[in-house]
Amino acid sequence: MTTPFISIEGPIGVGKTSLAKAISDRYGFELVQEIVEENPFLDKFYDNIEEWSFQTEMYFLCHRYKQLQDVEKHFLRHQQPVVSDYHIFKNKIFAQRTLQERERDKYLQIYDILTEDMPTPNLIIYLNASLDTLVQRIQLRGRHIEKNIDHVYLKQLSEDYATFMAAFKRAHPAIPVIEVDGDQLDFVTRQGDLNTILLHFENSLEKENMYEFTR
Repeated sequence: MTTPFISIEGPIGVGKTSLAKAISDRYGFELVQEIVEENPFLDKFYDNIEEWSFQTEMYFLCHRYKQLQDVEKHFLRHQQPVVSDYHIFKNKIFAQRTLQERERDKYLQIYDILTEDMPTPNLIIYLNASLDTLVQRIQLRGRHIEKNIDHVYLKQLSEDYATFMAAFKRAHPAIPVIEVDGDQLDFVTRQGDLNTILLHFENSLEKENMYEFTR
């Protein structure tokens, strides 16, 4: 039986951390949570994306690389199920959107070196939602650093995710992807919607022979 390593992905504000915490609390999986607000460049990035994109993306890449090392070292080697509120492939999505060509080429070279032997999730939950829903949830959580997010940038990023995930599923057919429509299922505020997602999650893990749930 394969040890579950679950990554939750989707655009900014869609509810990745909320769902990761719910899975960790319900099933006792180890939670790997991205600490976004520690990035010292992020506030400047939202004010001037072109000026601060390279510094911002490099910081995130190095931080996520270290977290993935810890996942491999402390959890997967000891057969401890893990749920993460991000997948390191998100770095490529953001880099393609924010970096100029010369910086992007250098960045992707570093990305390929760092991630060459990193552990790969064996199930992904992809959350998506409309721009209106994303904006509402960003406002609801009230992070100071996100107050200046450009709505055009947010919409483009959401489209980038959709394009990337379609390509990912074609390139990695052996990795199951659970898609969740955040407009239809408000798992952040409605317990019934959360239970619907978690039941789908349980069935997917059991179907893939990753985990047996006690019901």
